[in-house]
This record gives sequence, structure tokens and C-alpha cells, in this order.
Amino acid sequence: MLKVNGISAYYGQIQVLKNIALEVEEGSIVTILGANGAGKTTTMKTISGLLKPKHGSISFQGEDVTGLRPDQLLRKGIALVPEGRQILAGMTVFENLEMGAYHRKDNEIEHDIKRIMERFPILDERQKQLGGTLSGGQQQMLAIARAILSKPKLLLLDEPSMGLAPLIVADIFKIIKEINEAGTTVLLVEQNARQALRISDYGYVLETGKIVAEGNSQELLNDPRIMEAYLGRKSS
Repeated sequence: MLKVNGISAYYGQIQVLKNIALEVEEGSIVTILGANGAGKTTTMKTISGLLKPKHGSISFQGEDVTGLRPDQLLRKGIALVPEGRQILAGMTVFENLEMGAYHRKDNEIEHDIKRIMERFPILDERQKQLGGTLSGGQQQMLAIARAILSKPKLLLLDEPSMGLAPLIVADIFKIIKEINEAGTTVLLVEQNARQALRISDYGYVLETGKIVAEGNSQELLNDPRIMEAYLGRKSS
């Protein structure tokens, strides 16, 4: 579905990504792991169109989408839930959800919002509440729900568990798994290595802008060299 072919990306004169190559098969969950500063978020920004690669290419469903704007990629079926959630704090929960479907022209938006409310009952309870007044976990659910309303074929999730309590983290990973089982392909960036590998099919490990390891998620999870050398003993 997604092929990233040797991309390099820079912030000014500083090279952050160095010849990154990865693939995401349709129907799978693929996770990108690594320490702070490894280049995980930059990879997601490049795939989603927020940052243009200096070298390399990106293809989606067989089409070259290198350099397309985020709104163009969204219309093709790539939706990003960014690091830090970035919901619209001054708008209500319901208005945030409506914004998720702003580009759609079909007649199913109202029906889909109703289904989202059923899947996330806390959002239904708080639909008139300002997004900025929600808890961190509720904001993350809102950010994911908003992205789902764009009807993505590929959902990009950048650090969805960041800053959340352990019980909420468990809920978020359960939701990610359910979204995938409902038919949406997922590319996940996470520091919570073990949780991410438990729900994913394949994993890549980034270190200083380079992919240093990749493989079946279960194999990576059981490889002490990977878990300790690149992800830390406390990745749980």
C-alpha cells in the first residue's frame, strides 16, 4: 500500500532522515520505534506531506505521491493523528469531529459521526464541551475519531500514548487494534515499544535517522539485542 523509497529529509541544513526505506502492506499495522531524536516524527511528517523529502520517493497504492500537500494526501486516503494530538481547543467536540469530514462530499457524514459517538461514548457525552477542556486521554480519542471521519485507507498515528496514564494507554492500543480490524491500515510511531509490537505485524527501528533493524513484530519483541540496545530495558 505504502512504499517509502530512500527518502532523506532536512530541517534547514540539518539532515534528519538518511535514506529511509519502508513498506506498509494493506490491512496491516506497522510500527516505527526508536529513542527520542531518532527521526520517527520526521518520518511521519514526510509521509503526510508536512515536510518534503530532499531525496527519494513515496508511493501510495501504486501512485507517486512525493511532495503532495497534506490536504491532497488526505483526499487520497492518508490521515495523520499528529504528536500532541493538536485538536481544535476552542471548538466543541462535535465541531472537531465535523472538521474531520470537511473534505468529504458524500451523504454519510451524519451517519458516520453517529457511529463514532457509539464507538467513543465519552465523546457523545461531551459533544458540546470545548476540546481544550478534555483530559489528555479524551483528547487523544477525539484526535483519532476526527481522523477516522476522513475515511482514511491509511491512518498515521504519531505517539498516541504519550503522556497518558497506563489504563488509558491500554484503551488507546485496544482502539488502534479495533480500527485495524475494521479495515484501516495503520502506521504507528511509538516509544512504548512492547505495547506497539504486541499489536503490530511488522516493525522498524530508527536510530539517528537511519533504519537499523526491521522484522516481524514478534521477532523484534523477543530479540533482547533490539529491546535493550535500541529501545531500552524499560520499554513496556
